[in-house]
Amino acid sequence: MANERIILGIDPGTTIMGFGLIRVVKNSMEFIQLNELNLAKMSDPYLKLQRIFERTIELIDTHHPDEIAIEAPFFGKNVQSMLKLGRAQGVAMAAGLSRQIPVTEYEPKKIKMAITGNGNASKEQVAKMLQQLLGLKELPKNLDSTDGLAAAVCHFFNSGKTVVGKSYSGWGAFVSQNADRVTKK
Repeated sequence: MANERIILGIDPGTTIMGFGLIRVVKNSMEFIQLNELNLAKMSDPYLKLQRIFERTIELIDTHHPDEIAIEAPFFGKNVQSMLKLGRAQGVAMAAGLSRQIPVTEYEPKKIKMAITGNGNASKEQVAKMLQQLLGLKELPKNLDSTDGLAAAVCHFFNSGKTVVGKSYSGWGAFVSQNADRVTKK
């Protein structure tokens, strides 16, 4: 593990994509940025996916993260919502993989557990703990950005552990680890 690295955390969504960046120096975290990409006013779902890809590439080209941590879609009852969320996640992952940045996926409960010690914590509880951990002066009104930051912090806490979630170092790794998701024509 390098002495200094940057982790980009992403909370994917087709209405709001939250993201946060931290710098890791030796064994401590430093806050860099958190923000969100608001897509609510866009009606074309394909243009939303394009904008997610473009914004993720902008973040990568600006901050040069060494790793990306992304929140995995949660399994809900609404199949259409899951499909949209999965597409948003896939586009963000593709942006990172296109720049050869390793991507690790974390279940929402694992992120909450890493930050608060409670896998069922609320967004507000996660945000407050991040505020304490990183010395944030104030929290944003919308907590999607803190969810993205939480993914980055979760990845920091899980670095060096044997099992951290699904990690992909490139397209080949993604395909080999997800053979069941690949269709052959």
